[in-house]
Order: sequence, then C-alpha cells, then structure tokens
Amino acid sequence: MSPKRKRFLFAIPFFIAAALFIFGMVVMLLWNAILPDVLGVRTITYWQALGLLALCKILFGSFGPGRGGYRGGPPWKKKLMDMTPEERERFKHEWQQRWTDPGKDDPNKS
Repeated sequence: MSPKRKRFLFAIPFFIAAALFIFGMVVMLLWNAILPDVLGVRTITYWQALGLLALCKILFGSFGPGRGGYRGGPPWKKKLMDMTPEERERFKHEWQQRWTDPGKDDPNKS
C-alpha cells in the first residue's frame, strides 16, 4: 500500500467527523434562526441537531447521491426502444385511446 493511500485512509475518519460537525451545526443554526420565530418552537442544542439529522437519515434515507435511480435508464425506456415500429404504433394507439374522452366524438351525446 502506497504512503499516499495510507494517509488518505487515515484521514477518512477526520473527514467524517468534520462533516458530522458541519452538518450538525448547519441544522442547529437553521433551526434556531427560522423555526422559533415561524412556528414558536424552542431552540435546540448541537446534540439535538445531530439527533434530528440521524432521525432524518433513518426516515428518509441517504442525503447524497448513490443508491436509487435506475442503472441504464428506466425499464420502460429500454422496453420501448426494443419494440418494432408496428408494436410501437400499436402501443401509441392504445395509449391514445386510454387518454382520450370516450364521449368526445360520440354524435349521440349532447
């Protein structure tokens, strides 16, 4: 293992700690600057802000890019691209029939 890689691996915990400190501080400052005046709630401490951040992470998932989304695009797009022109035309016609007003072209309707 190269010395640069060792230094980088050694620095990762410090980057994580710095990110947690910064995110916790941002949550606390934003909460204390906005919500007490708007909603009449109490101010929170730094540790409560970190707890709130952890709760959001648990409830809503990841904060950054990563998991989620489709690899290679949504499945319907690949399926549509693999259709022959006749299948695509049939599919298009079927969806037009689904989304048009059935009584619009009916001459018996007043």
